[in-house]
Amino acid sequence: MEKERFIKIYANLPMKLRSDIVLVLDGKEPITWNVAYIEINNETELGKKIFKKLAELKII
Repeated sequence: MEKERFIKIYANLPMKLRSDIVLVLDGKEPITWNVAYIEINNETELGKKIFKKLAELKII
């Protein structure tokens, strides 16, 4: 996983935006930038899923 790419983007986000929803997984689970950071940084299964979706949507 290109975790560094996500972390660079996250680090440059204004603090207020980090609590905003960045995507909705499976049409039901809202994910904020903060949640995405925690999951991706800890390399969880959910983090891998979030990273993949963010890359597919060309957000990162």
